[in-house]
Amino acid sequence: MSQTTRLTDGRKSFEVKKYTFATEVIPRLSCHDPECEERIANGLPVVIPDVNLVASARHWNIDYLHDNIGDGKFMTYFSSSKKFKYYDDKKCPNVKSFKKPMEQEELTFDDFVQKINKGKSKGQRCYLQQTLNETVGKNIVSDFLGFNWNWVTAQQKKNSFGPLTNNMLLIGQEGNITPVHYDEQENFFAQVYGYKRFILFPPEEFPNLYPHPTYHPCDRQSQVDFDNADFEKFPKFRNATGFETIVGPGDVLYIPIYWWHQVESIPIEGHTISVTFWYKGRPTPEKVTYPLNAHQKVAMMRNIEKMIAQALNNPDEVPEFMQNMVLGRYT
Repeated sequence: MSQTTRLTDGRKSFEVKKYTFATEVIPRLSCHDPECEERIANGLPVVIPDVNLVASARHWNIDYLHDNIGDGKFMTYFSSSKKFKYYDDKKCPNVKSFKKPMEQEELTFDDFVQKINKGKSKGQRCYLQQTLNETVGKNIVSDFLGFNWNWVTAQQKKNSFGPLTNNMLLIGQEGNITPVHYDEQENFFAQVYGYKRFILFPPEEFPNLYPHPTYHPCDRQSQVDFDNADFEKFPKFRNATGFETIVGPGDVLYIPIYWWHQVESIPIEGHTISVTFWYKGRPTPEKVTYPLNAHQKVAMMRNIEKMIAQALNNPDEVPEFMQNMVLGRYT
């Protein structure tokens, strides 16, 4: 029988699954609190409940979006399980034994809604992820323009983030899980509708989370399944220590670059709607400051791994080459 624990978004309490690793609660701080600013400046996660980043979209629900979002196509993922583990189609030939953990299809929003309703009876789950673009209707554009751009742009400038890359609209069913992974961008994650649980790990946890190789379709994803952790295969996972929180309507979670995160739509609480604000990381300084921080070391390791994979031009050779390199056999 699985154990549970209780978490709160500051307004209501939720019973969620308790995993094998220890966690601390991510602080919830006002956008006017200097500590909030310090955490963002220092690349530490923080939940901000009062910044009103997407207040103009708080009325968004499935029905409103259905009537106003337009006739564009939306990337929708399908999974026979509750988990949506992302993969790069272009890298699938690199691993002959790879089986796609989910399927994807571009749908109109009307088709997406129909798929959700049919999926409930067929046991198939859906997850929509699409950049908000020029195909959306005028009411959505008006809501979008009403976002608190002053605040988020000020954060971008103060922290020397690169340009905004996109605003992703995410719509998931209750119980959906995006397994633990990291992104190579800064992210202000704004919750519009429903509740999500976030479990985060700092870049220092890189060795304990066993990422797939860079040539693998699931690059940037952990090989560890939190529900069925294989400690014989991944012994260092016993040492993993994370942070977690619940985000609800109006909350913004700052997810620093290279921080691992697993995202779970809370069961029994209905569907979830979120909007991401993704920014490129800080530009490389002209003068490097030592010691390097954890995310710089991760970036360096992964880039070296990518270069080796490209140079060998044969994914089958990479594991042995990397092992021999570590052991010093090549001289």
